[in-house]
Amino acid sequence: MDPITVLSSSLGEHLQQLNAQVTTAESCTGGGIAEAITRVAGSSAWFEAGYVTYSNSQKTRQLGVPAQLFEQVGAVSREVVEAMVRGAQAGSGARFAVAVSGVAGPGGGSAEKPVGTVWLAWADGDRVSSMRKHFAGDREAVRRQTVIAALDGLLQLGTE
Repeated sequence: MDPITVLSSSLGEHLQQLNAQVTTAESCTGGGIAEAITRVAGSSAWFEAGYVTYSNSQKTRQLGVPAQLFEQVGAVSREVVEAMVRGAQAGSGARFAVAVSGVAGPGGGSAEKPVGTVWLAWADGDRVSSMRKHFAGDREAVRRQTVIAALDGLLQLGTE
């Protein structure tokens, strides 16, 4: 079985045990995390909503990310993914959330944020954690690794 499907199935079992729901806020993965979660039969019991906010204006409109953050720190940043994860939680009412924003390539990278740079944030109630990753490979590989990291992080939530 595909590792993403295995992670999604485990996440579903985990969320059912906690009687909790999850939401996603995605940019560089274009809905791939939500797709992975909804591969699992019965996911409607624990998946609330998926936000695909590719443009900065949609991150602001749908998730409430302050527009000035994009000028100050850029879309691929801790501040933006943490605002995205909070906005997804607020909009969906889910206890758990994940948000991602990155440079999947092949273009769009810079010396400061090369292709493969991805910020991820996870929320459990009031707690938020975030992490910067750098994934190797082409666009598909970066997106796939991001989905795996996002699901893996979600599995850690609620276990502390």
